[in-house]
Amino acid sequence: MELSITEKKEKGTRPEDAKLAFGTTFTDHMFNMDYSIDKGWHNPRIEPFANLVLSPATMMLHYGQGIFEGLKAYKTETGEIRLYRPRDNFKRLNKSAKGLCIPTIDIDFIMESLKTLLRLEKNWIPETPGTSLYIRPTVIATDPYLGVRASHTYRFFIILSPVGAYYSAGFNPVNIWISKDHVRAVRGGIGEFKTPGNYAASLFASEQAKKEGYAQVLWLDGIERKYIEEVGAMNIFFCINDEVVTPKLNGSILPGITRDSVLTLAKRWGMKVSERKISIDELIKAHGDGTLKEAFGSGTAAVISPVGEMRYGDKVLTIADGKTGPVAMKLNKAITDIQYGKAEDTEAWIEKV
Repeated sequence: MELSITEKKEKGTRPEDAKLAFGTTFTDHMFNMDYSIDKGWHNPRIEPFANLVLSPATMMLHYGQGIFEGLKAYKTETGEIRLYRPRDNFKRLNKSAKGLCIPTIDIDFIMESLKTLLRLEKNWIPETPGTSLYIRPTVIATDPYLGVRASHTYRFFIILSPVGAYYSAGFNPVNIWISKDHVRAVRGGIGEFKTPGNYAASLFASEQAKKEGYAQVLWLDGIERKYIEEVGAMNIFFCINDEVVTPKLNGSILPGITRDSVLTLAKRWGMKVSERKISIDELIKAHGDGTLKEAFGSGTAAVISPVGEMRYGDKVLTIADGKTGPVAMKLNKAITDIQYGKAEDTEAWIEKV
């Protein structure tokens, strides 16, 4: 396939880095590509950012057949543009595609197309530490049809957004609400895929948590409602005694790219690392006897997010005196230093643009 490029005549201006929020500003151009059964993926193009024109009967709107990813581009002090583990994101996109009956993409072609888009939009990549260019690849079902089946046509697009910190508090502890009454996903469902329905399922409890002053919801398993799974926007880790613990992937937890980075680095540093089932009762006990030293989340948006407080029903668990712990701090510095070119990339995680 040949990539066509149509440039916008009047270019926009990136907001000042200090004024960047998350996901509110978009660059001048986007990538689009279409799929049909007879042509496969075709007509790849970079063109001015614009609204999509869709029929009211578009299947994505009615049946939720869609997938997406989130990754970032970083600019180093020398002006080099770097992507962090992008091929892992597109491998996960293809895994989600298979789970949602969507045609997979050619990762090599999409990588080259993304790099072309980033070179065109290089002035939109912020340069202040802690800022980046958020990249959102998305696939939606586009058949204008009211009937439950897999679509025959799809649109794949990539949009870009210069961003600051995901949480307004920045790299400071956030407070987490542990949901007792609602679940997000169950094993055997679509919880392990990055699809819009998973996020729709989180909204009701998330709004309840915000009313109580909590930033995110920590979900328990959907069957016994006792085993910890993940937070709405990130995977979760606990430091109990000398062990770094995270819930084992079980089919209802998203396999995070940053989660894998945390596990890799912690093991390389000689830490005791466990991927296993951990119950809310074990967590409460560890808090009570003082062995729960730290809690933190991991994800593309926030990288590492320390947790200062967790609430489960009437129980409030204050962790590390509400401060950022040393493990979270070390991991955040290690990952961001690799992303911004301040440390050696020993794991071959960086792809230069």
